[in-house]
Amino acid sequence: MILKRLFDIVIAGITTFVFFPLIIISAILVRITSKGPILYWSKRIGKNNTIFLMPKFRTMRINTPTVATHLLVDPQLYLTPIGSFLRQSSLDELPQLWSILKGDMSFVGPRPALFNQDDLIEQRTKACVHILTPGLTGWAQINGRDELPIPEKVALDTQYLHLQSFTFDLKIILLTFLKVIKKDGVSH
Repeated sequence: MILKRLFDIVIAGITTFVFFPLIIISAILVRITSKGPILYWSKRIGKNNTIFLMPKFRTMRINTPTVATHLLVDPQLYLTPIGSFLRQSSLDELPQLWSILKGDMSFVGPRPALFNQDDLIEQRTKACVHILTPGLTGWAQINGRDELPIPEKVALDTQYLHLQSFTFDLKIILLTFLKVIKKDGVSH
């Protein structure tokens, strides 16, 4: 666990430095293309089912309902002018480097559930997945993302719980990078 935390801090610091120009450009684009704050602070479920605030670049209009995007009838109606690009390029995720540095998240772990995703939280708790620090990416993320039904997502999270290792985390990070490059699994 100490090695994983040290890895998270070092890589998040390096990544923040390397991507700092993109972070600034993304922030400016969010500011000039829509009204509202640059960052959206989402209530998420962290380790041991504690709630934390997870930042993302705001990609949705300020009147968007607080539900998982895939549950919106037509997510396109709520996207900001730059929102689709930020999501497809995964640039909207860059502020989560702060959550990694702070210790609320890790690079690899189950994606943090929204505070109101009771079915997902309940099933993860029954499977003991709630003891893991949530991640920027995870085993379920690279195996289907939001398209996965909750039981399948929890099964993959449970596999990660039992198989987790530094090598497995590196594999997940590499596969995530490839999926981001291909824009695989991004629907809006």
